[in-house]
Amino acid sequence: MTSARDQVEALSAELEERCVRAIAAEWFGLNLLFFKGRLRRPAFVLARERTRLGYWDRASRTLAITHACALEHPWPVVIDVLKHEMAHQYVDEVEGVFGETAHGPRFREVCNRLGIDARASGTRPREASDEDRVIEKVARLLALAGSASPHEAEAAMTAARRLMLKHNVEALPARRDYGTRLLGSPKGRTMEHERRVGMLLGEHFFVEVLWIAVYVPTTGKRGHVLEIAGTEANLAMAEYAFAFIHRAAEEAWKAHKKTEKLRGNGDRRAYLAGVVAGFHRRLDADARQQKDAGLVWVGDADLHTFFRQRHPRIVHVRRGSQAGREAFGAGQHEGQKLVLHRPVTGAPSDRGRLLPGSSR
Repeated sequence: MTSARDQVEALSAELEERCVRAIAAEWFGLNLLFFKGRLRRPAFVLARERTRLGYWDRASRTLAITHACALEHPWPVVIDVLKHEMAHQYVDEVEGVFGETAHGPRFREVCNRLGIDARASGTRPREASDEDRVIEKVARLLALAGSASPHEAEAAMTAARRLMLKHNVEALPARRDYGTRLLGSPKGRTMEHERRVGMLLGEHFFVEVLWIAVYVPTTGKRGHVLEIAGTEANLAMAEYAFAFIHRAAEEAWKAHKKTEKLRGNGDRRAYLAGVVAGFHRRLDADARQQKDAGLVWVGDADLHTFFRQRHPRIVHVRRGSQAGREAFGAGQHEGQKLVLHRPVTGAPSDRGRLLPGSSR
């Protein structure tokens, strides 16, 4: 008779095997996308060690991702490590470079050309900079935007957004350090209000956005999650806005449901989409005012290049909309009154970090 422990171990072994197959599938796709199919299939291993995230062994032709990397980091980090090790394989087997250190000049050149993180740490370390001071100022303004006075709240939100716009416009002449963050949890299906939040962040929070496919090793399932790219200040602001908008939309729906004495959640998706659309419209109006005041955002070409290096093949998909429904209109009306602010205590959502100066 099979014990409960044996069943758990068997399940773990099955999930690990599926994880190795997922890594191999990613390798084949990346080989075509980044290396023009020039790499030969190696042996794939899920290694049990904690001193590194992955490695390429030339002698045994083994490409390994460590157990800790696969299970303790988001899947895009696993992909970054995989690309790093594939760059080692490319330098070894395609270019035949010998005599250099593992991270020598040729390796760094390949990584730079293909937009691969040559450090392969899974994260992009950064030093304190002017970005931190900008985030602190924005956090203080957003705290004021929680004022009970609608006029004071709106003025504070406008001032915070103007500060971010001014900072980004003035910083454009210099090449900046970019990073990425994942927002939310992987989902098998994305709702319209979630997609609308992504579009809103891309248009008004100085980040590039993309719904990316990910694998979840602990469940053996695939899903999608929102990735944003930008500078540290912009990532922090966009991540906060993401969490705030989701929470505010849900709270607005609960209030609407109570007011209208609705029993079910049949109109929930349409209403949430309407809230985000309404807030998006409000930000559009604010952007026009900033433009009239002489602050014009023309985009960040370096950020766009960084993001397209990271995702060379982007597919745009059209999806249906709930815009014609009555609940959508009600949500849109409420969204146009939404004021982005930072609460004095507590977090806006467990899906986003608070900006500096919060209670956590």
